[in-house]
Amino acid sequence: MEHLNAWGPLLGRTAHLARERMEARLSHYDVTPAQTHVLLYLYHHGGQAPQCEVTEYLKVRPPTANGILDRMEEKGLVERSVSGKDARRRLITLTDKGREQQANFRRSFQEAEAVIVRGISPEALEALRGTLEQIIQNLEEDRTIC
Repeated sequence: MEHLNAWGPLLGRTAHLARERMEARLSHYDVTPAQTHVLLYLYHHGGQAPQCEVTEYLKVRPPTANGILDRMEEKGLVERSVSGKDARRRLITLTDKGREQQANFRRSFQEAEAVIVRGISPEALEALRGTLEQIIQNLEEDRTIC
């Protein structure tokens, strides 16, 4: 029985479908997945954060983050301002429209989460969480080897 090669594709397919279903829910709001992540990040950080932190969170280069934030500013979702006395440091702040969109996204995420776990017992979900956390740990450790 050759099960060794089954885990990668199975996990990949699961991640792909989860992302696809979430993006389908978010497509009604005229935002990209990256913009959604920025809005949720800002929400979880009190509605504002330094641009360098947002860039680091997105794991993109500064010019890419600038492009994402430019489009978000054009849509009225965020505002950029100078952070303190250092004109090079920018602060990203959610606008009222951005807060409203972020609330819609949270509902969409909750709906998607409900679909993902539908029909699975709390005990099975807890066991799955532990298993996935172990898989992540194994893969993170392997990063340091290769």
